[in-house]
Amino acid sequence: MRDVHVLDVTLRDGSHSMQHSYTEAQVRSVARGLNKAGIEYFEVSHGDGLGGSSLQYGLSAVDELKLIEAAVDECSVSKVAVLLIPGIGVKGDLQNAVSVGAKMARVATHVTEADVAAQHINLSRELGLKTAGFLMMAHMADTKVIVEQAKLFESYGAEIVYVTDSAGYLLPHEVTERIRALKEHVSCEIGFHAHNNLSLAMANTLAAIEAGATYIDGSLRALGAGSGNTQTEAIIAVLDRLNIATGVHLYDIIDVANDVMAPMMLRPQEISGSSLMMGYAGVYSSFLLHTEKAAKQFGVDERDILVELGRRKTVGGQEDMIYEVAQSIRATI
Repeated sequence: MRDVHVLDVTLRDGSHSMQHSYTEAQVRSVARGLNKAGIEYFEVSHGDGLGGSSLQYGLSAVDELKLIEAAVDECSVSKVAVLLIPGIGVKGDLQNAVSVGAKMARVATHVTEADVAAQHINLSRELGLKTAGFLMMAHMADTKVIVEQAKLFESYGAEIVYVTDSAGYLLPHEVTERIRALKEHVSCEIGFHAHNNLSLAMANTLAAIEAGATYIDGSLRALGAGSGNTQTEAIIAVLDRLNIATGVHLYDIIDVANDVMAPMMLRPQEISGSSLMMGYAGVYSSFLLHTEKAAKQFGVDERDILVELGRRKTVGGQEDMIYEVAQSIRATI
């Protein structure tokens, strides 16, 4: 019995921090550890979801279908989930993921664009997948709009609707307001995905659970875009102290985090000045590495780029704006 379902995103959101360089052997070792720990679902794909391997978003070192298949092969308890952003991934990508063993799909859109996901959610249900709608950049819409968008996801067949703090911008009371409103107005389950850019991922996750969320995301060693996500092993320990059942074995999840994930990390997952500014300005967390590259290329301050991106209310898919902003800042120096 699980009171709260913890979905691990190390092998998807963590791909951003790993520069999409996961190997089959690495995926197998992480999947094996998550399966032993009793994680119900964990996500495997490019950081930007199925079909994300590209020059714009970053090329994967290994085809994602091979990584999904490798992860599935290691699972006797856990199930593999995938993320799909319509326009980056297409229905054929979802069908291919199912052919190699995926059991859950999370269809992600900007917080005001749930309507673009109808066909993908319908297909996911037809394929027999556990199906979630994923409202990204949830800080960019007020609660009324989020409820309207969640109702659309539910009408298409989503069994779970996620409030996704893609920028790590939300404060705990803002999370509580959004989750509580969804609990009052939709009948499907509610999920929450946090980023730690303002060091609030744990606090926001707990606020979401207290307000009624039953699906929450975590990542081993907090590995993810920006400053990363809620740390899986930490949230398992905290929920255990709160007597909230997750079905995950604490020692085993600590072991896979420390013994398997930590040695392969390219750098520590921490709150840097740049990722802190992402949370402050409300910038999409996966913009971090692109912003670092643009700042070096044009010889400008990363923070200035991020503040301007926040002012322009940029969203995922507008990575080209990072370089445009950097160039414009350079021109004023």
